Amino acid sequence: MIGFLLRKTLYDLWDNMFKVVAINLGFLVFAALPVFLPKLAAKFIDSQALEIALSAVGILLCSVYLAAASRCFKQISDYGSFGFSDFFKSLKIAWPAGLVMGAFIFVIFLVFSIIIPFYLSMTSIVGLFLAMIIFWALFFALLSFQFYFTVHSRLSTNLIKALKKCMIISMDNSGLSLFLFVHNIAAFAISALLAFMFPGPAGIILYMDEALRLCLLKYDWLEANPGANRRKIPWDALLIEERERTGVRTFKNFIFPWRD
Repeated sequence: MIGFLLRKTLYDLWDNMFKVVAINLGFLVFAALPVFLPKLAAKFIDSQALEIALSAVGILLCSVYLAAASRCFKQISDYGSFGFSDFFKSLKIAWPAGLVMGAFIFVIFLVFSIIIPFYLSMTSIVGLFLAMIIFWALFFALLSFQFYFTVHSRLSTNLIKALKKCMIISMDNSGLSLFLFVHNIAAFAISALLAFMFPGPAGIILYMDEALRLCLLKYDWLEANPGANRRKIPWDALLIEERERTGVRTFKNFIFPWRD
């Protein structure tokens, strides 16, 4: 399943490279806001509260933007495509999910920049213990929240239900969740070398949607086979149609697809 997930994501990224790069460019514009706005405001008004508020606004805008992008990339996962008019339609539906994710990211920012350093500065066992508890609580929250955009796009636009489904999917697929988290960190590092043009945030969002889409095949099978062993999912059988539609490409197919 993991091998097919990586292969299909690679194919979809390659086939939609220009759209991925365009979405990443738009994200970089919004990402510049929480970086430069506070510094610009500090030149005129020396207020830490204003800087934090501007950073929060920038983070929320970035998150809303990615929430809309997630609904668009869902169509690519389903062997389709999307136009940029679809992005604005998605924005009308996805902005609440973007605000929730943005608030979560802002809380993480505050915890790692203020709260954890505060407890560590206590130089005591109690402070270290509290810092560790907060760190691991956030880590497990991150494992669940990485599914949030794609769960909102595929399963439920209800924010509370989407959050609950994220937690259930993450706990039920703990090994996959950890693998996806590590993969996303690696993808982020590679993206940094390419100025976040490729794969970038758009590529990570597509990857998460591809992963959830395959997970849902498992749940469909379990629903059709009550009492089946959840640890022995027949992925080879479940992915027959997917593999046929995706196909296999050589290096020449990637570089010179018109020569097939």
